[in-house]
Amino acid sequence: MSELPLAPMKRIVKLSGAGRVSEEAAEALRDVIEDAALEIARRAVQLARHAGRKTVTKGDIKLAARE
Repeated sequence: MSELPLAPMKRIVKLSGAGRVSEEAAEALRDVIEDAALEIARRAVQLARHAGRKTVTKGDIKLAARE
């Protein structure tokens, strides 16, 4: 799977206060973020289809993320 690069994951952890970030930690964060993003995207697609649209909108994503 792994659509997201590791460098931004390391930067996110460093911005949170870490001095150093292991490769495994960056990979774990990437996996968690990708899983959450897939669930939000799936729900957003359902919302768009329910509304009779083929296009997923910003509102669909925001609503799906709140659920």
